[in-house]
Amino acid sequence: MGELRLMKGNEVIAEAAIRCGCDGYFGYPITPQSEVMETLMARKPWEETGMIVVQAESEIAAINMVYGGAGAGKKVMTSSSSPGISLKQEGLTYIAGSELPCLVVNVVRGGPGLGTIQPSQSDYFQAVKGGGHGDYKLIVLAPNSVQEMNDFVDLGFELAFKYRNPVMILSDGVIGQMMEKVELSDYKPRMTDEFIAKEYGSWAATGKPKSRERNIVTSLELDPARQEKFNEKLQKKYAEIREKEARFENFKTEDAEYLIVAYGSSSRISKKSVELLRAKGIKVGLLRPITLFPFPEKELLRLSKQIKGILTVEMSAGQMIEDVKLAVNCSVPVKHYGRFGGMIPSPDDIVTALEQQIIGGK
Repeated sequence: MGELRLMKGNEVIAEAAIRCGCDGYFGYPITPQSEVMETLMARKPWEETGMIVVQAESEIAAINMVYGGAGAGKKVMTSSSSPGISLKQEGLTYIAGSELPCLVVNVVRGGPGLGTIQPSQSDYFQAVKGGGHGDYKLIVLAPNSVQEMNDFVDLGFELAFKYRNPVMILSDGVIGQMMEKVELSDYKPRMTDEFIAKEYGSWAATGKPKSRERNIVTSLELDPARQEKFNEKLQKKYAEIREKEARFENFKTEDAEYLIVAYGSSSRISKKSVELLRAKGIKVGLLRPITLFPFPEKELLRLSKQIKGILTVEMSAGQMIEDVKLAVNCSVPVKHYGRFGGMIPSPDDIVTALEQQIIGGK
């Protein structure tokens, strides 16, 4: 067993970054995720592993520093919260358009606008539909515990380099600020320049040997025919990700007649709601998407064959519900229950919503 600690979700993001061999973190403070950078500054990883930590002058500067580090084949990351992620969108499209790996953490707060510093899940569309311009996708991981905040840092980098694609950890203010016991990952050494040149030299800017052409890191292509070919390549990659990387958790779905679909902190609350409904004799299960892109469409379609209705639970006005409806081909009723503006639903709220909207058919 690894080292056990009691930590905040934001703190463990920082610790996991150091331990997984991250080369650089570039960020800017914004509530409720500022502890990520604060923890890194307190830990001084540049003295321990050589990892660079920079507070940039803005969110825009931070994501473009990530762009530069990723272009050199380095493990680089940033973190922010909703309005800050909005500012990073142009840089994210450049990174996706250059097919570079990086990790972005969004500890979501309520919106729109400056909104509130309280937790929300209203950045789902921004994360999974491509919050910037162009036909691109992020791989999106949705933790529901401090342990998963730890685990998904290493997994995020693994997927980012496997597919040369930005990965987002879509958390929220509940998980970022809560404290839980966590088993920390073992240390991994940082990649050497020699390793990067050998493994990623076909695309990274590592210095040009005589044996190959220059690697030009750019998302610019003025020839429309060539840009179309590149977009076709991206779509094939996204199709492969959909086929191979969908992750989910089932809870009491084997005999379920009704289904709750929830991710992140909403899924934690929904588990208790399932237990309360089961105690009433109502057979309810929970499907928790762990990857929001790729969405677990096949599993939802499979479960839809046995159930009478679905309730999506989100701390938003209803965003994931659209993907749930598409996944089940509208073959069963799909309703939404949500709180927004920083309000958090209770297990009893969800029980009432399912009884009224799904079982009662209202």
